[in-house]
Amino acid sequence: MAKQIETRLAAMGIVLPTPPEPVAAYIPFVRVGNMVHVSGQLPISSGAPLVGKLGDGADVTAGAAAARLCAINLIAQVRAACGGDLDKLERVVKLTGFVNCTPDFTDHPKVVNGASELFSEAFGDVGRHARSAVGVSSLPFGALVEVEGIFAVR
Repeated sequence: MAKQIETRLAAMGIVLPTPPEPVAAYIPFVRVGNMVHVSGQLPISSGAPLVGKLGDGADVTAGAAAARLCAINLIAQVRAACGGDLDKLERVVKLTGFVNCTPDFTDHPKVVNGASELFSEAFGDVGRHARSAVGVSSLPFGALVEVEGIFAVR
């Protein structure tokens, strides 16, 4: 049987990367029963994170594009957690997005929409989720955004 989710992602022009290795003392995901908790993913492009600070040079469009890259990396981690079969995904449960920004920046939800909209587009109702969008003063390696997620799988 064809892998439906992989086919849908390919039709969207999305090629999942090999999940990045952890850069500190943690593991990329933890599966407990049918729940997969994926560690925060950075917006990696061409092997390096997209960097900057929202409200100080970077705009919402760049932030949302970075959040979309984080979402692609989350999907790659979920695929690994499911033994390579994304069709085991039952639900995107919750995302938490961290936005590297100045204290006066207030468009965190618009930035994290880059991830949320990708999950809805790729997975339909299964991709609709609860979410938090939080502004922070810095992120690892100066990344624009970091997104972590909780997923229900078979």
